[in-house]
Amino acid sequence: MDVQPGERFLQIVVCAAGVAADVGKLITAAQGRHWDVGVVATPQALGFLDAEAVEAQTRHPIRSAWRTPGQPRPTRPADAIAVAPATFNTVNKWAAGISDNLALGILCEAPAMDLPVAVLPYLNSAQAAHPAYRQSLERLREMGVLIGSYQPHRPKAGGGADRFRWEEALELLAPRLSASA
Repeated sequence: MDVQPGERFLQIVVCAAGVAADVGKLITAAQGRHWDVGVVATPQALGFLDAEAVEAQTRHPIRSAWRTPGQPRPTRPADAIAVAPATFNTVNKWAAGISDNLALGILCEAPAMDLPVAVLPYLNSAQAAHPAYRQSLERLREMGVLIGSYQPHRPKAGGGADRFRWEEALELLAPRLSASA
């Protein structure tokens, strides 16, 4: 791994949502702030990404499955995690402690490892109105997870990509990282 002195490692967890194809915006912003970046995708998110472009940009393979015993770690341990975009499904599973894929496994461990985590939800207003979602956000906040400000889009309409602020993940993480420096 070609790591520059002072670079920290940001693990970006990408979920299956329409804006996922634009994760390069967050990668670019993080690299501009001297982060080494890796991407973990939920299994469904792989279909939303240009894997070749993401891997070329990060210089790391996209991870989506657990390593097998004896297989080397493809990246160093994360200094922080950004979940962007975070879907209704991932937010609810994470808050419930369900670890049925690599992305959720990483997220379920992160608070106990004292890793700062910023989440940028991307969902529609009908999903956001579900009581389980509101309860899940509250549970994540209690765990110290930082939640972004995206306002859900209309159901069955998609959209909202123009309001999805990728850089907000870095803005949310900055105070936590400077406090630990």
